[in-house]
Amino acid sequence: MTKANIILTSKEKESNFELNIKVMNCIIIDDDKMSRKVVEEFVKRTDFLNLLNVFSNAVEGINYLKSSDEPIHLIFLDIEMPDMSGIDFMQTIQDIHPQIIIISAKDKYAITAFEYDVTDYLLKPISYARFFMAVDKAVKRVDEFQDIRRFAQTEESDEIFIKKNSTLVRLRYDDILFIEALENYVIVHTYSEKFTIHFTMKAIEDRLPLKKFKRVHRSFIVNINKIFS
Repeated sequence: MTKANIILTSKEKESNFELNIKVMNCIIIDDDKMSRKVVEEFVKRTDFLNLLNVFSNAVEGINYLKSSDEPIHLIFLDIEMPDMSGIDFMQTIQDIHPQIIIISAKDKYAITAFEYDVTDYLLKPISYARFFMAVDKAVKRVDEFQDIRRFAQTEESDEIFIKKNSTLVRLRYDDILFIEALENYVIVHTYSEKFTIHFTMKAIEDRLPLKKFKRVHRSFIVNINKIFS
């Protein structure tokens, strides 16, 4: 299996994720007052984060997310909350594409959370060092989007590029069998090789042509032309 750094495609959809940003707008959603205060303090200590708002429940967070005039790039999200859990929250906002960092007291939700392409999963109590590692990962994903924009081709293209080390490897759409999620990586399966990419399913899905690829499960995107009854 080959490990690659980033996937490049020919399709760019609009989203509320503006790529040319120097500061990431973020919100906090957590019913634990002490946890909110800790994360809020960590955000204030981090120059490239801009805290827009803080919520004690997911319903208020969704209402704000859908009505905000400012783009929201990153959400710090708890899992176990009254009325609506963090998992329910992620199910509700699948048409919106902010990055999400889970901050939870329990690790039993991690597998489910990564099925929603979360950027990282932190266990309470969290240190600033671990917090910074997570937000640095979010920044690197922004850099990956910028690379995609830089190398993206026209929508009529029939190929994508995998950046393996410093070399761009060309893959025709017809050579891709399916794409599989693996925590915060994805695996691109072709006839001859597998490429492991530090990327999200949502980002890849948004950049593959709908007439050729279909997401049949949270963890799988398939090439429609390779499905045989």
